[in-house]
Amino acid sequence: MRFGSTIPISAERSGHRGARARDGADLPKKKPNIRKVMPEVWKLVRPRRWLLLLGLVLVAINRVAGLVLPYLSKPFVDLVLRKHQGTRLMPLVIAVFSATLIQAITSFSNTQLLSKAAQRMIAELRQQVQQHVGRLAVSFYDANRTGVLVSRIMSDVEGVRNLVGTGLVEFVGGLMTAGMAFIFLLHRSPRMTLVIFAVIGTFVLILQKAFKTIRPIFRERSKINAEVTGRLTESLGGVRVVKGYHAETREAKVFSVGVLRLLDNVMKSLTATSLLSMAATTVIGIIGGLVMLLGGHLAMHNRMGPGDYIQYTMFLAFMIAPVVQVVSIGTQLTEAVAGLDRTMEILSEKDEFADPARVNRLDEIIGEVRFEDVRFSYDPEKPVLHGISFDAQPGTVTALVGSSGSGKSTIISLICAFHKPDSGRVLVDDVDLSTVRLDSYRSQLGVVLQESFLFDGTIRENILFSHPDATEDEFLSACRIARVDEFAERFAESYETVVGERGVKLSGGQRQRLSIARAILASPRILILDEATSSLDSESEAMIQHGLSYLMQGRTTFVIAHRLSTIRRADQILVVEGGLIVERGNHASLYALGGRYYDLYTRQHGLEENLFLAPGEGDTVEQAK
Repeated sequence: MRFGSTIPISAERSGHRGARARDGADLPKKKPNIRKVMPEVWKLVRPRRWLLLLGLVLVAINRVAGLVLPYLSKPFVDLVLRKHQGTRLMPLVIAVFSATLIQAITSFSNTQLLSKAAQRMIAELRQQVQQHVGRLAVSFYDANRTGVLVSRIMSDVEGVRNLVGTGLVEFVGGLMTAGMAFIFLLHRSPRMTLVIFAVIGTFVLILQKAFKTIRPIFRERSKINAEVTGRLTESLGGVRVVKGYHAETREAKVFSVGVLRLLDNVMKSLTATSLLSMAATTVIGIIGGLVMLLGGHLAMHNRMGPGDYIQYTMFLAFMIAPVVQVVSIGTQLTEAVAGLDRTMEILSEKDEFADPARVNRLDEIIGEVRFEDVRFSYDPEKPVLHGISFDAQPGTVTALVGSSGSGKSTIISLICAFHKPDSGRVLVDDVDLSTVRLDSYRSQLGVVLQESFLFDGTIRENILFSHPDATEDEFLSACRIARVDEFAERFAESYETVVGERGVKLSGGQRQRLSIARAILASPRILILDEATSSLDSESEAMIQHGLSYLMQGRTTFVIAHRLSTIRRADQILVVEGGLIVERGNHASLYALGGRYYDLYTRQHGLEENLFLAPGEGDTVEQAK
């Protein structure tokens, strides 16, 4: 898109904050459902299914090699230790060393293959989520904090590595080892094995119940972490406001409250996992006692020798160990599923570019804009616009004036196609804007806002943002028209000067000139000027008016202005109050009418004149009001 600025004209400008919750809550709360998440897991795993299968094969080889040591413990005890057959020792040792080498090689290979694949998956998923978030409607941004979205993109996908990485494979590998060990134990002593299996089965049922309790805790942790990150991002971004009001202590308290909420959540999860660990330890102790009891009974009846007992206990350890690992690995997988569940919430949000109603493409617009009885509300119970109708001809300037919250910014939002009317139509060149493909329309739209947004990059990068493929001549021409060259070329690094976060290293007038140059380079057919000069001093405004005058030539321009002296030359002025156009005309006709516009104009100019009078000269400010 080619925008003069990247900050959307949101519902907040009209006094409607949308759906953002005061406590920092973002997307609607929803209980995680692992059955619904698993199809999404398969979508992630499917492109890497052969790699995952290879990982499982390597794990199988690894686990079989791992069973060599317990299997050889019986011949070692019976033949070497009891019967002193020395010729059997070296073959047994060589077999153990060989199995250990195979384990080392397969373990290394598995980690290299799956860990790197998992990191690639995380990168791809982050790209997917960021691209999708970038295509969501403005109303979504009105309802969600920037920091929360950043956390969703960067943090929530991180745990997903366990779904393709070593976490899932180790989980499956542990079950594989337990299965092989169980078959061997069942063959060696069915009675003792079934008793032990009953104990382990009871523990597994407890684990299943426990994970259902733990999963919401991890989900809540991600949410709290996103809220804390969001507030911290806002606080750091508004550091000048914080310091200007000496609010460092207050912000520290707000952050501390969030951190303590996060700590409380972590404590809950640690309590749950430590209880599981305690249960696992208890189970191991019970199984150990049962093996001694039953094994001793078999030995006294000459049905189990020392070698058999040692071999059995070692295989038993290989069966129990994976069950104990389920506590940690299962927790990781639970966290991954919770993160993926939150990620899927964002991906399920409606993509404004994928609206099936938007089928018309505007290749090159003339610029006629018409509102036909347009009604709109952010909240169904609080309508904002009540039947707005007007026509803006190509190449003309339409100014919107009125008190704050009257609906001016909402009208502009509808022109930008940030929202759709509840009823009525917004037409561009006689085409209903609700049916137009957004990429074809917004590429011909330019916006210059009161507070121009700049990236932490160079002057060149910020201007080229609207048209990255522009030639050097086009770039320099835009800089000259907007008078960026007057200050940029005085810097040691000229146009390669870094402007800092949000352009903090530049003055307000310099930032606005960059914004105008960016809009000039985009060469839009429809231009939005939202209080483009109201925050500037008279000298800066005079410089910028030259660039704005050039930018407005031949373009359909809409201007929101509280400083009414800047719109006296507008072709039509729309006075908006309470969501209605109460007056329309040019400056002369509206001034002569003596209505709402006359009242606004004379009150503003009387106040501005009195602000420069010394005490005792003329009316006081209160009289001017």
